[in-house]
Formats: sequence, structure tokens, C-alpha cells
Amino acid sequence: MEELEIEIWYDEPDSHNENGIEIPIDSVNPETMRNLISEFVTREWEELGDASFTLDQKIEQVRLQLKDRKAKLVFDLTTNSCNIVTSK
Repeated sequence: MEELEIEIWYDEPDSHNENGIEIPIDSVNPETMRNLISEFVTREWEELGDASFTLDQKIEQVRLQLKDRKAKLVFDLTTNSCNIVTSK
């Protein structure tokens, strides 16, 4: 099976002045994590207009980047929302 490489544009942690905490991905229910990633990729890819990958491929790529700590899940205390941002 060919490995996919999808370029993902994450929000920078400081770009929204996030006042939040990192959420360990292994502490999130797998179905909830999939829903969070799905919301993220549909929001981000809609802006990019990238239709060359399926939703499942995009979700898997983000999941792997979270697992490899290239990205992280953050809960913003100001907006009471979760976001995926790049890891520094």
C-alpha cells in the first residue's frame, strides 16, 4: 500500500492567542478523536479546495501526525473549543 503524504496547514498556536492546554490524544475516546479530526480536516480542506484525497485519508494523515507529535490537540479555555495546531 502506498504511503500518503498530505500537506496540512495547521493553525499556529499563537495565531489565535490560545489560552489553553494540550490534551493527550490517548486520553480521548477514539470515536471522539475521529470526530475532532474530521471537523478539523473538513474545515481546513474546504478552505484549501483540496479534493485529491478522501476524508478517510485526510483523517488518517492527521491522526498519524498527532501520534508522531508533529501536531497536538489543544483545548482553548477562552473559547471552550478544541483545535489542532502544530507542535513546536
